[in-house]
Amino acid sequence: MRQNLARRSALVDAAIEVLARDGARGLTFRAVDVEAGVPKGTASNYFASRDELLNQVGHRVYERLIPDEATAAGMVAGPHTRERTVELVRLVVERVAAFRTGFIALLELRLEATRRPELRAVLTARVAENVEENVTHHLASGLPGDADAVKMIYLAANWLVVERLTLPGVFSEEEAARLIGDLVERVLPSGP
Repeated sequence: MRQNLARRSALVDAAIEVLARDGARGLTFRAVDVEAGVPKGTASNYFASRDELLNQVGHRVYERLIPDEATAAGMVAGPHTRERTVELVRLVVERVAAFRTGFIALLELRLEATRRPELRAVLTARVAENVEENVTHHLASGLPGDADAVKMIYLAANWLVVERLTLPGVFSEEEAARLIGDLVERVLPSGP
């Protein structure tokens, strides 16, 4: 297998776009080659199988969702209040929703994972790690709420992103923002 890491990343990024646009059935090496603008056969030189490509997409979506250092530092700044938590949840929802193709590709991967044990293992480990990172970060930052509260917000915010990306007419941006505020207010304790 080829080892040009920049080319490999570009191919996985192209696979994300194909998966989001055409679904799992449309994800072929040829479609990835076309999307990446590379010669025919390039993707098959980098990935031993379609399963390997799917697994790499599962990792890459999360890599691209991780905030850069400046964004992460800004997220820990500020008061440790419910109001700040509302602001942070809104920022995270906006950042995730801004990577529309990545999130839709992730939904496609989750469906594929019901039929592919190796992909299920990859996604299970990655999502569990993501949840644990969210809980650990939240608790270490001194924001209000316990681990279960963070998990409830995580679950609700993720489904809000699904609605916003797949059926955007269900909740307006204004209503989504209000619902995030109401969610945090109801789930997190008041006071310091």
